[in-house]
Amino acid sequence: MPVASATAAVWRPHVTVACVVAQGERYLMVEEEIDGRLVYNQPAGHLDDGESLLQAAVRETLEETGWTIEPEHFLGVHQWRSTEHGEGVVRFSFAARPLAHDPMRRLDLGIRRALWLSRAEIVALGSQLRSPMVLLSIDAWLAGRRLPLDTLSNLLAGPARP
Repeated sequence: MPVASATAAVWRPHVTVACVVAQGERYLMVEEEIDGRLVYNQPAGHLDDGESLLQAAVRETLEETGWTIEPEHFLGVHQWRSTEHGEGVVRFSFAARPLAHDPMRRLDLGIRRALWLSRAEIVALGSQLRSPMVLLSIDAWLAGRRLPLDTLSNLLAGPARP
């Protein structure tokens, strides 16, 4: 098989990150418009080329909520087929603590607002949750899952990055 054909045949899922940011019994959520529909998610997004998973989690949370966070734990990996675009998603979920908020920061396109909701309020959103991974990661946090961040390795070339 020619090299170009072999490369084209390799399946490539979307690699995403998400953060469970808890403040008491409330969780940082994002209200966003996707394809004309209002949905709710944790701060989450795609991994960019050249950045570590932790860097992506910190960046996405800031871009979508205006919150600076510190990742404290790795919660796990979820694999899912998106009902929005039909493609595979591999999501790395983290738990983080909020450090500071910039209410004047312009949020990513499509993001309506960041808000803090209880688990019950999140459950009540039902089909407005962007994916089943929202509750899976919150429930992992509530069940006490706390994997060390060094469970993940970053072997990217260049200066040491978290």
